[in-house]
Amino acid sequence: MHTEKVVEHIVDWLKDYATKAGVSGFVIGISGGIDSAVTSTLCAKTGLQLLCLEMPIHQAPSQVSRALNHIEWLQSNFDDVRMTQVNLTPVFDSLVASLPAVENEEDRFMSLANTRARLRMTSLYYFAALEKLLVAGTGNKVEDFGVGFYTKYGDGGVDLSPIADLLKTEVYEIAKFLGVNQEIIDAQPTDGLWGDDRTDEDQIGASYPELEWAMKMSDEGKTSKDFSGRELEVFNIYKRFNTANKHKMIPIPVCEIPTSYK
Repeated sequence: MHTEKVVEHIVDWLKDYATKAGVSGFVIGISGGIDSAVTSTLCAKTGLQLLCLEMPIHQAPSQVSRALNHIEWLQSNFDDVRMTQVNLTPVFDSLVASLPAVENEEDRFMSLANTRARLRMTSLYYFAALEKLLVAGTGNKVEDFGVGFYTKYGDGGVDLSPIADLLKTEVYEIAKFLGVNQEIIDAQPTDGLWGDDRTDEDQIGASYPELEWAMKMSDEGKTSKDFSGRELEVFNIYKRFNTANKHKMIPIPVCEIPTSYK
């Protein structure tokens, strides 16, 4: 990958899109992870306004620390970078308390995890509307179009996606080129929705390099019959997630009414 050219292309694309949209810049949620770090840095390089939101919900201290350190790094290297901390923990707890009780709390863990992402999306759009900004998405190609590893109308609810055509390994390459803090580069990828230290690999069952391989094999028309051992396991994991999350990757289905009925 021609990293420098890719960076320049994304920065130019971001600036051009924002200028044509008539907005002042971008707002982005900073999680302490690699994707938000790279995306926010690319947005900052446009020279337009960048509002970084740090939105903890029972967040692991290490994630908060990495997020704040990254924002500090952005502010020391770029102009027009601001930050706002929005503590969503009491909002989340209040919502949970308002919902009907369930017999087994584990039954709603996934639903509540996605609720965290949707609360953050709501906060991002509050500031976007207030300050005439675009919500910048942080999804990469494998997450957005491979396994659908994001929350519909949560971190998937954005105005534009600067890094959605980049594989995770390419995001890491850009992070190193941009000089992103080493602690973020070294951190295990996590969606930060569970209040513990579980990683993306823990949840999916495969690493991002493995998923990238499976995505490539699937695009080439390979089937499970072509593999064995760990390759077969990874390929099946990829296909399972890709199939189950297809609804996130395609346009919302519209029931078209026959002309004769109108």
